[in-house]
Amino acid sequence: MSEQTFSPSLGRPLRVAVIGSGPSGIYAAEALTKQTALPVEVDVFDRLPTPYGLVRYGVAPDHLTIKSVTRAFEKVLSDPRVRFLGNVEFGRDLTHEEARGLYDALIYTVGASADRRLGIPGEDLRGSMSATEFVAWYNGHPDAAARELVLNAQGVAVVGVGNVALDVSRILVKTVEELRGSDIAEHALTVLERSHVRDVWVLGRRGAAQAKFTTKELREFGELSAADPIVKPAEVQVDEATEALITDNTVKKNLEVLRDFAVRTPEGKERRIHLRFLVSPVEILDDGTGHVGGLKVERNVLDESGGAVGTGEYEVLPVQMVLRSVGYKGVALPGVPFDERRGVIPNVEGRVEGRPGEYTAGWIKRGPSGVIGTNKKDAVDTVAGLLADAGAGALPAAAQPGREAVDALLRGKGVDVYTYHDWQVLDAHELAQGEQQGRPRAKVVHRHEMLTHRKG
Repeated sequence: MSEQTFSPSLGRPLRVAVIGSGPSGIYAAEALTKQTALPVEVDVFDRLPTPYGLVRYGVAPDHLTIKSVTRAFEKVLSDPRVRFLGNVEFGRDLTHEEARGLYDALIYTVGASADRRLGIPGEDLRGSMSATEFVAWYNGHPDAAARELVLNAQGVAVVGVGNVALDVSRILVKTVEELRGSDIAEHALTVLERSHVRDVWVLGRRGAAQAKFTTKELREFGELSAADPIVKPAEVQVDEATEALITDNTVKKNLEVLRDFAVRTPEGKERRIHLRFLVSPVEILDDGTGHVGGLKVERNVLDESGGAVGTGEYEVLPVQMVLRSVGYKGVALPGVPFDERRGVIPNVEGRVEGRPGEYTAGWIKRGPSGVIGTNKKDAVDTVAGLLADAGAGALPAAAQPGREAVDALLRGKGVDVYTYHDWQVLDAHELAQGEQQGRPRAKVVHRHEMLTHRKG
């Protein structure tokens, strides 16, 4: 690597590689192109052929308005100063050492793709899996699309009370007719049409006032055509002193909705969604064949600090499937520092500790918190630090700057790079297929099929 530092006097653009093309990565590229202090060239890499990360593979398929953010992303990737290089895996197709020799700065925006475990007996039984895996399966992620999943379970427990927990629960109890208006993967639609699921339990270890979901997502359970929301009045009670201290409007509205559900008379719909609070899973029971046969939960009370304390009172929920949705964590990148405990790249205001010229943004920077829009400011802040370092001559200059050097390296390794133009061809194909089926989009879900739908 050259010991020369980058400065505008080098007479060439600042070369930046963004590793990850989800919201944080796109927002970082946008921030770099919107500034006028320095000319830039930005290469956005992703190990998948398709861009947009969790917007394509994490957002619920029936929440299409959230996905409309991709229209803004398209403008960023269409900028001639920005390139999308999909189907390129960092650490294998492009190593850390190679990237440092080709770019003046690297920004890691790979999100938090792993899930946290419950740490209870029976967690590895068949029928027990993470909500992350289930979401990837029904959203057509190439890593999960080939998974053979049969919904023979009549009862499903979803452990967690964030929006992802509500998303997977809603997908499980919606009718196929309701789901056809979404961009859910076709293989998932077929399986859900044959689903035996009748009861879904959403479980929170603390009280309703501590739940992390948003009111809009909660209200949707009262509007489903084939599922009744069921809430136990005692589990959504909050004493007057505690309620007087609640200042968060979302929490107040959530309590209103839950109390309304609690006094409703069920309409006798085909399915039921049970919203439970103050219960902790303590063991996933074996049905005798190595499959989930029930979930043992313990009743909790809240201590003075708002923590959940077990009471020694137990019940067994009649479930044959358990989905855990208790948080995400980041995964280490080859050659990049990583904090195993926190699941993030160690950094100070986006600057990777001990690595001049390396930066991070999004969940891999701060942990899994916030919504898509939260990542915009986060990325802008990181880019501001990068630009300040460039202006101060604090970036190590690339030894082989230029797009030609990057292309030659990848070509020499036989990497089948998927360009933004290739993605546009695939995007048009998916939209056309969806239109023929009366759906917003028909996703291509297998990598080898994606690679056949491309420019030329």
